[in-house]
Amino acid sequence: MARLLKRYKEEFVKELMEQFQYKNSLEVPKLLKIVVNMGLGKAKEEKKRIDDAVKHLATITGQKPAVTKARKAVAGFKVRQGDVVGCKVTLRGQRAYEFLDRLISVVLPRIKDFRGVSSRSFDGRGNYTLGIHELSEFPEINLDEVVYPQGMDITLVVSAKTDVQSYELLKLFGMPFKQDASFLKS
Repeated sequence: MARLLKRYKEEFVKELMEQFQYKNSLEVPKLLKIVVNMGLGKAKEEKKRIDDAVKHLATITGQKPAVTKARKAVAGFKVRQGDVVGCKVTLRGQRAYEFLDRLISVVLPRIKDFRGVSSRSFDGRGNYTLGIHELSEFPEINLDEVVYPQGMDITLVVSAKTDVQSYELLKLFGMPFKQDASFLKS
């Protein structure tokens, strides 16, 4: 069992039940899934970027990514319907908790000049999204193999009804927020 999942079941559920006065343990917010997305804007010019991004994302997550295609044409971006525009992975269950543990304890501290993640990146429904600018922050990636520097978006989908509940859960997981989330309570 993943370390964070075990702590969630043994410690965090009780703390959140006391904090928010839940009557049932099933009301306690939990991590439903993590979606890791890489946008490949220049993939049309160089097809090798797609293969590299898919390979790196599979290495990071331990799961084969799905290639995403444009749903409609956008002339301003020179994108036609059906063009490859990115790749994504959806992690659920134990894999999601293992990835979150690695993200919090290994990847985020490796970022240069890291002072914490923004507490303003909640979507109003309890989900949280953060961006990683470089693949090289992940220890699984061999820097010699990285030809194209690439970033990614990581979305944590939580079953919380509000941003405050989600914030408290992520804080218990160890997410290093840089500012106070007092604005969430208003």
